[in-house]
Amino acid sequence: MDHLDELEAQSIYIFREAFARLKKLALLWSLGKDSNVMIWLARKAFFGKVPFPALHVDTQKKFPEMYAFRDQYAKEWGLDLKVDFCPPIEEIDPTLPPAARSAARKTEGLKLALAKYGFDGLIAGIRRDEEATRAKERVFSPRGLEGGWDVRDQPPEFWDHFNASPPQGAHLRIHPILHWTEEDIWAYTQRENIPIIPLYLSNNGKRYRSLGDQDITNPVVSNASNIDEILTELKGTKVPERAGRALDHETEDAFERLRVAGYL
Repeated sequence: MDHLDELEAQSIYIFREAFARLKKLALLWSLGKDSNVMIWLARKAFFGKVPFPALHVDTQKKFPEMYAFRDQYAKEWGLDLKVDFCPPIEEIDPTLPPAARSAARKTEGLKLALAKYGFDGLIAGIRRDEEATRAKERVFSPRGLEGGWDVRDQPPEFWDHFNASPPQGAHLRIHPILHWTEEDIWAYTQRENIPIIPLYLSNNGKRYRSLGDQDITNPVVSNASNIDEILTELKGTKVPERAGRALDHETEDAFERLRVAGYL
């Protein structure tokens, strides 16, 4: 197997482990490049049909292109799509910096969705290379009763042996692409011909490398107009993937505060 085959096989194994060992799963679909790869992998893992819901916790502030993509491919891929909305900004901790406070709406929306559906496992498309606190994650990551994450109390994971027993009333986050990189995501997307949102491609000398809410996400300077050019650009750039995310430019502990409270 080549590198992408090995990544795919490992991710499919993680999907099947989660499905076999947890009672009620959902796949968190943020509509970006990583979670679209996850949908693709899930369809491969289960022979063309995703056997659990795709959950979009909607801030109602995504780009129009993202909503158009969701509506088209939820139908085309036969997804059991559940859309749940986030509470208003007025209900969010006012001590957080502005972008972190806006992002925290998603955490609170996710908590409401968990209470509503009773999921004991949430499959999320985070990667260790994206951001420093995500590098500390496990593949099967236990969350507290309030959805919180204790970075100091993470289970060991040796030889692909995972702790798939969440505490009573709590849940697990499962991360099938934790070991992938941004370059891996794009190479796999190209190989598999996975549809992408046009915002990832250059328009007037700028493109988005990471997609979030319109009001806290900005494009970066780039002339990459196709995936080959994106891959070439990634080999030479020193610009972080989340350089366009306002959240990542706020106080040093803002992101970790969100993650401890349950943010993806």
